[in-house]
Amino acid sequence: MGPAELAFRSRQQAYKTIEYLALSGREPSLSMPCRFDKRYCDGSLLKILDQLEYGDRSEAALQLQQCFQQRLTDRFFAGALDNRLDQLLSSAPYAATSQQILANADAVLRGEFDILGYGPLSFGQPINWQLDPVSNRQSPMLHWSRINPLAQQQVGDSKVVWELNRHQWLLDLGQAYRFTGNARYARCFTRLITDWMQHNPPGIGVNWSSALEAAMRIIAWCWALQLFRGSEALTAELFHRMLGWIQHHARFVERYLSRYFSPNTHLTVEALGLFYAGTLLQELRGAQRWRALGLDILVDQIKRQVHPDGVYFEQSTRYQYYTVETYLHFVILAERNHVAVPSIVHQRLHQMLAFVLHLRRPDGSLPQLGDADGGWLLPLLRRDPGDFRGLFSTAALLYRDSRFAMAAGELALESLWLLGSAAQQNWSSLAAAPPPVEPLRVFRDGGYVVMRNSWNGRGHQLIFDTGPLGCRLSGGHGHADLLSIQCSAYGENYLVDAGTYCYTADANWRNYFRSSEAHSTVLVDGRGQAKPHQAFSWHSRPRARLRHCLSKPGCVVAEAEHDAYRHLDNPVRHRRRVMFIDKCYWLIVDDLYGCASHHIDLRYQFASLPVALETDDWVRAQGRDSALLLRVYSTSTLSSRIGCGELAPPLGWLSANYGQRLAAPMLSVTTTAGLPLRMVTLLFPLAEPDAPAPALSPLVEQGRIAGLAFAGASKTQIR
Repeated sequence: MGPAELAFRSRQQAYKTIEYLALSGREPSLSMPCRFDKRYCDGSLLKILDQLEYGDRSEAALQLQQCFQQRLTDRFFAGALDNRLDQLLSSAPYAATSQQILANADAVLRGEFDILGYGPLSFGQPINWQLDPVSNRQSPMLHWSRINPLAQQQVGDSKVVWELNRHQWLLDLGQAYRFTGNARYARCFTRLITDWMQHNPPGIGVNWSSALEAAMRIIAWCWALQLFRGSEALTAELFHRMLGWIQHHARFVERYLSRYFSPNTHLTVEALGLFYAGTLLQELRGAQRWRALGLDILVDQIKRQVHPDGVYFEQSTRYQYYTVETYLHFVILAERNHVAVPSIVHQRLHQMLAFVLHLRRPDGSLPQLGDADGGWLLPLLRRDPGDFRGLFSTAALLYRDSRFAMAAGELALESLWLLGSAAQQNWSSLAAAPPPVEPLRVFRDGGYVVMRNSWNGRGHQLIFDTGPLGCRLSGGHGHADLLSIQCSAYGENYLVDAGTYCYTADANWRNYFRSSEAHSTVLVDGRGQAKPHQAFSWHSRPRARLRHCLSKPGCVVAEAEHDAYRHLDNPVRHRRRVMFIDKCYWLIVDDLYGCASHHIDLRYQFASLPVALETDDWVRAQGRDSALLLRVYSTSTLSSRIGCGELAPPLGWLSANYGQRLAAPMLSVTTTAGLPLRMVTLLFPLAEPDAPAPALSPLVEQGRIAGLAFAGASKTQIR
């Protein structure tokens, strides 16, 4: 720990101690008076503030609300204030989406909240803001420094509690109010926000134990102030009170920034929350400092957290999404307020989107890599976790990029809320077109290789993970998935990542889903590549490296290796080569180097579809309109089995969203043999689900598989 970190942590500890002592034995205050910096207030606002202090407070509060709402017209996102948007969103392309938003808002009226992958959850009537209804545990009303949010026995799953208390359901109510003008949505907003302030006094409870969560509320509350603008329910008194609470939230975030605790999406979203408050509410005391601090952090962290090739450093597609969403809000809000953003931000953001574009599967979805908690910065439209079309739509307009327009497919609702109705005309002038087809696309900094044969919906794609276990700081959101693969064929997803399922709710399931056992890679002697420690840490961090890539007519090759099994009594090195032949099929060559005899377990996790062992050791995964054949060759005797939904130990499970778990087939091919050993897997897509397997035979040289010979065709050599 360097001097800067020591000083920073010491200040935070001092703040916590002072807060705790100040609250000890006292009733916590619910009064959060709003303070203004008169240096940044013009004459009209100064008069209102004088009247607020010495004159008719109710009249002054009304004038203050009108004053700020007028100023926010020029400062906030264009769509939230665009009257033409209401008519556009009720038109045919968006009518179904609008109906879904109304259904979501009606659920909130009933006290039901769509939380992560759990679906509608009830937190009681009235709402218990400290309750995890999944485990039925309620966190204590103590000073936040006395609560461990990762302690399941104390708080349940804090992720579930926090998701409710991010107040993102305000978007459902606010959008519904904008669509319909129905006052019941606005009254619900007033009732719930007032109740939340009553039962979450500053500094008390689990909802104050994270600066990230406070920043999330700043963002949601700023949107609520705009979406409920003009409603009788948003009284001048409530508006003034919410300004005071936003100010307190911003001070809390500023004081407890995650500079060293979680300098990842925690820090960037906290910075965005400060930038929101400091940019939109410029006259509040501290606002100028918040805006400058948020700007500095966001510029600095995109250089630290995003590799030059656009890969987010935590090796997670969901957190990549989260980061792209954060920076899209940042650059749009900055441009709206004439705040200069350095070019490095636009460069890295554009590269992040380009990386996501290449990960995009033929069916338009994005694969899971690393942790996925199902969270959003701001769900202007609630989408499935693998649906990135909203990001692509906004990015296409922002950067006039035809590739992103192709990936979006159509102008997304999110783009209209962020950019206003003018986005429709801009979209119509944007020609959507895919990028050139590259059979081999390498992201060396982040550690991914993507192979594909087309950009159409019937294409083939394989993703080869050659990167590290998580980011260089902690690996907290990384999985032990070194050299794993995911594969789609004829537009259908066959080999997939298992997902995440949970963080702190169940340690055993947490460890399974992030283990090597749940991924399409190789286990040695019954061990995975890394041993989990706590929910977001590992006992060791193995390294992987991309050795080389090669592209030549009819074949592209990528080869990588890792050192995860170097600590065995007889160390083993795993090297994997992926070959894409004629843009039609793949060979996966696994070489295990070392000495002595070892138990080798080669695993392939399939999507939730029928998978069966056939004659001659073929495995057939049957899709809707295609199939994927798989066969493993070795000079050693192999034993194959398919596990699905097994519990002791876990085998064959997928989690499409946080809190969801379903059985799905996993192939395990095992052998016990002396090293060195080679196992070669053929992945052979079939355009017809019931088409026969090809006739072929292995080529053996010097005791190992050296290639495959197809009947009546040329040989495929493996050097």
